[in-house]
Amino acid sequence: MKKHALIFLVGILYPFFAYGQTVQNIRGTVKDESSQEPLPYASVVIQNTQLGTSTDNQGNFMLKNVPVGRYNLTISYLGYEPKIISEVMVSSSKEVILEITLKENISQIGEVTISPKVNKSMPLNKMATVSARMLSVEEASRYAGGFDDPARLASSFAGVGSNVGNNGIVVRGNAPKFLQWKLEDVEIPNPNHFADVTGFGGGGMTALSSQVLGNSDFFTGAFPAEYSNALSGVFDIKLKNGSNTKMENAVQLGLLGIDIASEGPFKKNGKASYIFNYRYSALALLSPLMPDDAGGTKYQDLSFKVNMPTTHAGVFSIWGLGLIDRSGQTPEKDIIKWEYLQDKEEEDVKQYMGVLGIQHKISVGTDAYLKSTLATTVSGLNMHTERMNDNIELQPKEVIRNTNYNFVFATALNKKFNAKHSNKTGIQVTGLLYDMLLKNADPAETPLKTQTDENGFSTLLTAYTNSSINLSDRWTLNVGIAGQYFTLNKHYTIEPRVGIKWGFAENQSLGIAYGLHSRLELLNYYFTRSESGELVNKDLDFTRAHHLVLSYNLNIGSNYHLQIESYIQKLYDVPVIPDSSYSFINLQKDWFVNKALKNNGKGINYGIDVTLEKYISRGYYFMFTGSLFNSRYQGGDGVWRNTRFNRNYLLNFLSGKEWMVGKNKQNVFNVNLRLSYQGGDRYSPIDQTASARQEDAVYDERNAFSKQLAPALLGHFNVSYKINQAKRSHEFALKILNATGYKEYYGYRYNFKTHRAEQERESIIIPNISYKIEF
Repeated sequence: MKKHALIFLVGILYPFFAYGQTVQNIRGTVKDESSQEPLPYASVVIQNTQLGTSTDNQGNFMLKNVPVGRYNLTISYLGYEPKIISEVMVSSSKEVILEITLKENISQIGEVTISPKVNKSMPLNKMATVSARMLSVEEASRYAGGFDDPARLASSFAGVGSNVGNNGIVVRGNAPKFLQWKLEDVEIPNPNHFADVTGFGGGGMTALSSQVLGNSDFFTGAFPAEYSNALSGVFDIKLKNGSNTKMENAVQLGLLGIDIASEGPFKKNGKASYIFNYRYSALALLSPLMPDDAGGTKYQDLSFKVNMPTTHAGVFSIWGLGLIDRSGQTPEKDIIKWEYLQDKEEEDVKQYMGVLGIQHKISVGTDAYLKSTLATTVSGLNMHTERMNDNIELQPKEVIRNTNYNFVFATALNKKFNAKHSNKTGIQVTGLLYDMLLKNADPAETPLKTQTDENGFSTLLTAYTNSSINLSDRWTLNVGIAGQYFTLNKHYTIEPRVGIKWGFAENQSLGIAYGLHSRLELLNYYFTRSESGELVNKDLDFTRAHHLVLSYNLNIGSNYHLQIESYIQKLYDVPVIPDSSYSFINLQKDWFVNKALKNNGKGINYGIDVTLEKYISRGYYFMFTGSLFNSRYQGGDGVWRNTRFNRNYLLNFLSGKEWMVGKNKQNVFNVNLRLSYQGGDRYSPIDQTASARQEDAVYDERNAFSKQLAPALLGHFNVSYKINQAKRSHEFALKILNATGYKEYYGYRYNFKTHRAEQERESIIIPNISYKIEF
């Protein structure tokens, strides 16, 4: 193994030094924020340079021969609020393509002077009042601990908990399953490799590559009316358009995988373009060199987008994302070596997820546009688990075959009535096709019992309207309403949303927002059969929550931003098991719930989030986030307890520094660090007597989540060196997840040798050495 690794390193480490200054182009479009109409003759200037240009009559611009480096751009247009696009990184291998929107100034010309606003301080969705942040592609590739994974990157934001072995997003004390993933305006299944195996809503690593991601929005509460079927937050992800002027490619080799990406035009001087990224797991590639039991984990994914503008019929796009995973384990056949249950279990897991969409966007007059999407998604899990008995015979333990297809039609009209008022109104129809079979043996070594065996079709109908009204230069009102109807059991929701923002000073604002939000459960729970074979949960209602958020924002110059948010979230209609501590608020990975559930549970999350951020300037940046919160729930027995996710506090510090080095200062050396200090995991005490009797971990659920581990210190680190040459670049990187070696908690497991249940703690340190060439 060492010999092969040495050959690999020697093969790629050769001198990449070239002299002569390298340059690249910055180009893009400038449009009206509300109507998406192009703004001709807008000014685009690179700060602290003499480089600048104006857009043409189609709103397009190009800044040619910009030296490699990092820049801030100022964009201005008569009658519109100017904007600063910060942290634009120019490298030699790829053109920088920007899509910029400006907000029309409602004041008369000459009445007021408005300073440019930094784009990073505002989400892409202008109807978001509070608890929203833009996530940039550049951040996803730079921040330590991100691992090019938007889910792991989000854990550095205020109010978001983090783990190492699982990238589930815990927002303000909520379970990861309450978060919604959206891609190109469509809700998609969990887009993570090995999703929902160790925890619903999370996985090992994302299938979304930073090579194809565009800037996206991340919401943590009181989000606009267009976001339905989400309870804790929304990750609204966009794919970028490929270059329509020249072909650009990238290949990355690393310990975790091989990435191949390409983008470019379909024909010279054409408008249509493509972009794609394919990744294959390094573990699968190296399996012939590894022990026989180490080659069972394999993964691969593909993401792409085809963009096809037309002269009169609008813009068409075809996009997609897919992944395939395979994992498993083999049992130990020597009884003497059995120590834990997994030593005697054989498991085979196959997973897949995919989404394919066709989107059309067309202008309606000069003040509106219509965007429509037709998409289909699929997610599937096939898992078979068998357990050896004392006669070394495999006995069935669990069978999960769960396949879900969604067929989605969504359309929305964005209308700008005037400089003060814009509206977005839309509908979405989601057809739910399901085929699921769940069996388990409980207790072990008894015949399998069918818990769910259903196939069929249902529909989720959604409609919404949301308006943004500029009451004055200082006051903005966002108001809307959403509704959902689930045809399976005829339950519905009506969800008002309202937010108001007051810019009481040039650089300060207050915002307050309220929203009622709801979410369906995983479909298999609606078809749970009791021990008598009766369907007991088909009438489950939506889980609902009131969100109320108060936000304060302060911009200190153009490089510093302070945000303080206080919030309260009251959950109700939560599924619980009567007369027990069990609640879906704490649901992590329990597929086999054969009890009747009632929507009688409650929960409350409240706290304060603080973010102090310095955007990258003079080569360095930092971000501090701190959260103090409490997360409580009421189970079926009416007793208030801590939730599983009630860590009480979260602290994050990120910082990084980059140096322009080389003869002409054209190469980039980067160092980034992240430290996280957070309250320990909550867990239920173990019942040692019952565990010894059943030879399995049995928890004392009367005192559910009454215990808490010691605080956790997590450290992540990365360093990279990028060599910019004419028309290509080379990057060497070392990224380490959990450099501090924190031992994560995975629950209790029974030890057959000591006859006691023991905590399972494991230190997962993930290093990734990679080399990337872009050309």
